[in-house]
Amino acid sequence: MDIQPNYTPLMPKDKSVPIGCIGAGFIMADCHLVAYRQAGFNPVAIADRAIEHSSEAAKRHGIPKVHDSVNDLLEDGEIQVLDIAVPPDVQLSIIRQAVTHADHIRGILAHKPLGANFAQAAEIVHLCREAGITLAVNQNMRYDQSIRACKDLLSRGMLGEPVLATIEMRAIPHWMPWQERQGWCTLRIMSIHHLDTFRFWFGNPDRIFASVCPDPRTRFEHTDGISLYILEYDTKGLRAASWDDVWSGPAREGAGEDIYIRWRVEGTKGLARGTIGWPKYPVRTPSTLDYTTVEDNGKWHQPRWDTVWFPDAFAGPMAELLVALETGEPPSLAGDDNLGTMALVEAAYESAETHSAVSPNKWLKEK
Repeated sequence: MDIQPNYTPLMPKDKSVPIGCIGAGFIMADCHLVAYRQAGFNPVAIADRAIEHSSEAAKRHGIPKVHDSVNDLLEDGEIQVLDIAVPPDVQLSIIRQAVTHADHIRGILAHKPLGANFAQAAEIVHLCREAGITLAVNQNMRYDQSIRACKDLLSRGMLGEPVLATIEMRAIPHWMPWQERQGWCTLRIMSIHHLDTFRFWFGNPDRIFASVCPDPRTRFEHTDGISLYILEYDTKGLRAASWDDVWSGPAREGAGEDIYIRWRVEGTKGLARGTIGWPKYPVRTPSTLDYTTVEDNGKWHQPRWDTVWFPDAFAGPMAELLVALETGEPPSLAGDDNLGTMALVEAAYESAETHSAVSPNKWLKEK
């Protein structure tokens, strides 16, 4: 039973497809492009609203073309795939422009969240579908090695029927300046990773109950600082829950630090538990997985890897899009699928406001 779970992404046969990058902030310069160079992908052009940022990223990562504007990049006929990493309230306007260039743009990898709300995400999915452009969403936590390896264990049936799953995050994110104009922070930025992970592992829940309170460290007005929620699955009887604590105690104010992300999946035949190394970034800290089954006579298996979520896992979503373009099969991270995650986020906000359990199907029926 000492099985090494599979966590590696399927790579495209042709890695030379020309990629145009929109955005040159941290997530693009320090994650996407680092992972793409490691994987052997081919970013050929970049544009950002601040040309000094795109010029710096191009020099650092060996990108031959720096465009003066996003529009100039979209008109570059060499580009077949767009990699978009911009604030969510900007993404829709860029994709509205992009779909008018479907003569040469075949695929788009859009960052999460896919728009500032469900309505914007649904419009993006519709626009790409009508233009014949394959859309994938960069829900990159699915490509953290421990999350993906747990999915492999579940798919093999090694854990049996899932009974209870939990994620506990005690971490202090670096909020981006654009979040202040959104008026929200944790549910759409951090919790969206965990909600999407639960969907990746178990499928769509029937309802969610969420409770939130402000994070006392975050100065801009918001409601969803610390976010707690429970997902209910009627047919499976499964419950999944997460504590997304972005306060984590006064660690920045002089107290000791206790920062981590842990997850756990209990099934009728086995138990898997893991850690996520991201809170220690930029120190390379691989995520971990331990698992045991009823056939192991009490033994724990502890496969370990050298790769990390930030930045290595960011190759996975782009690889998935490139494979989809080769095979004609939709990516598992397709825009249509991601609407399930966006609906779950909307349901969480409504649940927190109404103090009641809310079904994400309310939004999915309207799409």
